[in-house]
Amino acid sequence: MKKRTKRLVAGWVVAGLCMTALGCGTSETTGGTSGPTYTVGTDASYAPFESMKGDQIEGFDIDVLNATAEAGGFQVTYKNTSWEGIFLALNNGERDLVASAVTITAERQKTFDFSAPYFEATQMIVAKQGAGFRSIQDLKGKKIAVQISTTGDTVVSEAFGKDNANIKRFESMPLALLELKNGNVDAAVGDNGVVLEYVKNNGQGSFETVVDTSFAKESYGFVVKKGNAELLDKINAGLKKIKENGKLAEINKKYGFQN
Repeated sequence: MKKRTKRLVAGWVVAGLCMTALGCGTSETTGGTSGPTYTVGTDASYAPFESMKGDQIEGFDIDVLNATAEAGGFQVTYKNTSWEGIFLALNNGERDLVASAVTITAERQKTFDFSAPYFEATQMIVAKQGAGFRSIQDLKGKKIAVQISTTGDTVVSEAFGKDNANIKRFESMPLALLELKNGNVDAAVGDNGVVLEYVKNNGQGSFETVVDTSFAKESYGFVVKKGNAELLDKINAGLKKIKENGKLAEINKKYGFQN
């Protein structure tokens, strides 16, 4: 995330995003069986980490946080929340935490507090079969699709300049990948788990993927408002338990991850 991920906090300060943050909160899924209940913001357009199935939110992050809540003695209710408004909703108190494939970065830690890491990711380049891209520099002069304000956006912006006209930014990663599928861009850059899920479901053999060796490893964490030590301690206690008892490994195996 999103990175994603994987994802920057740009845009949450814009007051107009408040409507975005709240307008997508009609779908709910709950987890945990006892203790206080916390409202979780998640952008359910980032399969396999979070996505909609009917009116329910499901995915890797949901399973991990549900297990964490069970182990940590609290309950969670999920609200589908637009990525562009998700951090504003957290800061405004409309959400208690964010579980949305959020990459832990030093810049984000200035504004929010993060749990211990629960997943390791990296950025991935995806292109049509036969494109032959092997590194980020092979994309110089090419049209590149990214999800706005994600770490994919950051990687491409750092390589070619934030204002480069060839960087095409989209509200969600599925929209960025659809642009590639439709032939309107030469490549897309996003979190490896999301890219591989898309390729699996949209025609294996039609796309090729590569991880540039210069891409740094990224860690996902759950996000809480700065200074919310009480909730953060509960999350970290639950995470510690599911790492030790094998539940986290079980969830990774369910999704085919090697973490």
